Amino acid sequence: MRDQPDQLEPETLLREISDLEGRIGELRQAAGVPEPDLRATLDAALVELELALTVLRTMGSEHAGEQGGSAAAETERRVLRTVFQDAPVPLFLLDRSTSVRRANRQAASLLGTSAGYVSGKQFTAFCDMATRAAVRSQLAAVVRTGRRRRVQVRFLGRDRPVDAVVTLARVWIRGEPDPMVVVAAGPLNPTPDEPPTGPVTVKQAKGRPAAASARAEAARAEAAPGKAAPAAAPPDDEAVATIVHRMDVLATASELLLDEPVFNETVAVRRCARLLAAELADWAFIDLTGPNGGPSASGPGAGGTPALRRQVVMGPEDEHSVEAARMLEEVQPAENTLPHTVYATRQSALRPHLENLDVLGVCPDGQPICGKIGVTSVLSVPIEDGDRSLGTITLAASGEYGPFDLMDLGVVQRLGRYLALVIRAARLYRRRAEVAETLQAGLLPKSLPVIPGVRVAAKYLTATHGSEVGGDFYDVFRTEDGWGLILGDVCGKGEDAAAVTSTARHCARLASRWRSRPAEVLGMVNEALLDEDRFVTAVMAGLSLEPDRVVVSLGTAGHPPAVVVRADGMIRSASRGGVPLGLFEDFEPGVDTVELSPGDTLVLHSDGVLEACDMLRQEFGQERLLEALAAHAGDTPEGMLAGVEQALLDFCDGDLRDDVSMLALRVEAPSLT
Repeated sequence: MRDQPDQLEPETLLREISDLEGRIGELRQAAGVPEPDLRATLDAALVELELALTVLRTMGSEHAGEQGGSAAAETERRVLRTVFQDAPVPLFLLDRSTSVRRANRQAASLLGTSAGYVSGKQFTAFCDMATRAAVRSQLAAVVRTGRRRRVQVRFLGRDRPVDAVVTLARVWIRGEPDPMVVVAAGPLNPTPDEPPTGPVTVKQAKGRPAAASARAEAARAEAAPGKAAPAAAPPDDEAVATIVHRMDVLATASELLLDEPVFNETVAVRRCARLLAAELADWAFIDLTGPNGGPSASGPGAGGTPALRRQVVMGPEDEHSVEAARMLEEVQPAENTLPHTVYATRQSALRPHLENLDVLGVCPDGQPICGKIGVTSVLSVPIEDGDRSLGTITLAASGEYGPFDLMDLGVVQRLGRYLALVIRAARLYRRRAEVAETLQAGLLPKSLPVIPGVRVAAKYLTATHGSEVGGDFYDVFRTEDGWGLILGDVCGKGEDAAAVTSTARHCARLASRWRSRPAEVLGMVNEALLDEDRFVTAVMAGLSLEPDRVVVSLGTAGHPPAVVVRADGMIRSASRGGVPLGLFEDFEPGVDTVELSPGDTLVLHSDGVLEACDMLRQEFGQERLLEALAAHAGDTPEGMLAGVEQALLDFCDGDLRDDVSMLALRVEAPSLT
């Protein structure tokens, strides 16, 4: 081995300038990472200035390489073998591009991995983000000037970072066209095998499970009371604690994702990201396609692949990170990023030590996302339900508690499966709810007709739970010699019930063209429903308009009776009776007749009003309905129904177990014109 400067031929000079530009860019990025090592960055910048000066001074100079025989080459090989296999300190051999050619056993042990894994990777990939750019500049200076340098480095160990001082020396090896660098490391902090002092935090659970370790230590203390706890758990206990912690994460995720009466995609995604950022990573990204796996608002990607949209970014709670998370939520995963590749291939990816900082894309200012948030380890898994890929979960960490490993990857893969099933259920539920709303809208009149001398209002409330179409219906229409109002409830829910609802409603409307009395109309509806496997309860009012009053003929088929609210606030219920429609051929409804004067109101309602329950399972009932109507007797028909709605929702705390429908008809005072 021998030191000698490079021969600065034109190609070499262009390469030096290109490398210098790249390192200067990295120094700028390093100054912007969270908690930057500004002193190290400044020292590296000065080194770059010295390097540029050296290049200018030596332009055009040449240095002839010394010649040696095969004996000298063999001697060098023996020296290298001795150095890298038997040296008691961690040693790395780097080529000109700072890739690791070799690492001895001590170096691999320092990083908590194998020499084979280290070889071929960038040396700076094993350094934390704050010192990475500075180390790269110092290495370049050693290659250029041949001067030895000492640099403080924070290596990303398996469980936690290891602070060390490294000595960098340039060497020439026979047969190699370019000089190399030998890196010798000496630790400043305890070795990776030495346990840390002080309590283990929740965030350290990613490398050393806090909750599981605490439970293990408590169990040992309980088994041997009075004995001092050991300074550190045995390796087997640590492995068990790590596994238990990952199981705890999965169990917690299951509870968070399923703890919803109705599947909610947004809630599930945010809960999942928050849990992962708290327990396994520093940053969690979740990207999804649009509903049904179709293209999102941004359109499909190349080859018809649905575009991914960033749904949520969770990171640390400090002000800088919160601002960065808000910005990153607006940065969509491009096609050349790791999340998009994982989504398209449905293959998980693990990058324990990042070499390419562009794997998550770039910020609007052109800075790599990994550099912006200071992460050095990344993993990404597909969110797939077995049939298709719905998106990706991507975790990123600074390496403070060790790089991601295969156990982390397995846990997040399982969690991605859980989340996919919840998302699929949520989207299916949403589609069914949309279909139900569309179908329900087709079973109700789009608008109420204008009836001379009276004012009509309606109110329909869907049940809080469930996505199926309800069985309630109402209608207002012309009859043979006046107007008719009908309100009914079909037994059950869903598409089958909707078909019966449609039959009952339109049959009543059609029969009223030839029959004027509600009892006769309901009789014809009963005949039409005899072949159906569901029964219907209903109440119908036939209106006969007179100059100073409205005469109402009522027909009831097993339904709650109509309510009359007088202008002076007095309330009475019409007679009940009759059997539901569609059960018996010899149908006979309950009948009644009431007269309405100006200011009087007729109210029809479904049994969903009476059967709404509070937390103690007490029903709203007839008396509470009458009290609510009396309290709003002076309001308009719309105001009266709104008052009943508010009283109902307050009583059941917004949890309606059944659909609610109401109709109100108010006789208005005669016009003076």
